[in-house]
Amino acid sequence: MKLDILVMAAHPDDAEMSCAGTMAAAIAKGKKVGIVDFTRGELGTRGTPEIRAAESAAASAILKISARENLGFRDGFYKNDEEHQMKLISVIRKYQPDIVLANAVEDRHPDHGKGAALALDACFLSGLRMIQTTDATGNLQAAWRPKHLYNYIQDRHIKPDFVVDISDYWDIKEASIRAYKSQFYDPNSTEPESYLTSPEFFEFLKARSQEMGHPIGARFGEGFTRTRMLGVKDLFDLI
Repeated sequence: MKLDILVMAAHPDDAEMSCAGTMAAAIAKGKKVGIVDFTRGELGTRGTPEIRAAESAAASAILKISARENLGFRDGFYKNDEEHQMKLISVIRKYQPDIVLANAVEDRHPDHGKGAALALDACFLSGLRMIQTTDATGNLQAAWRPKHLYNYIQDRHIKPDFVVDISDYWDIKEASIRAYKSQFYDPNSTEPESYLTSPEFFEFLKARSQEMGHPIGARFGEGFTRTRMLGVKDLFDLI
């Protein structure tokens, strides 16, 4: 299945918290969007890999994405090395996305910066035909390099290079995040508290989207940074 957009995320729920509105907006326009999670989030304070997999499936249904898979890398300990690059290259060639959205280049959780670097290197290497990978049936995959790679913004404030207006899709974004019931505020939970589980954390997520939207005159926005210079052929492409 060819995708228009492939979102790469270090943990289940990274994509929803950071760019669910952008995904929903693209899907509403008929684009095919998928997510590849690098880890199962097994080091999270709450929940289990099995619970988070079920929550991930629920969030995917809310977003109506076309594909999602988990690479099973070690949470907290995966590396940007040949072994992990080769697995990600195979995924890129499988879905042949035109656009890749990846983790923040720098963030509170070290997996996020590593995820950004892994995505950048794998996207480049995936375009080299002398690197050979095979699909699930053992057939050689064709080289493929995405046209664009953008990094979403997560916990730490990073000045965006551009912002996507998600005002019409905030409700979908919120619902997809709340699908991860084990990870966010639940007054009835008996599990340990964490950075994510306070009621204030979700207010932060909402405020961040409002902050991103404000400079472009939108109620809600999602910001992205770019790895190379952006360009347009028509000034009217800019708003």
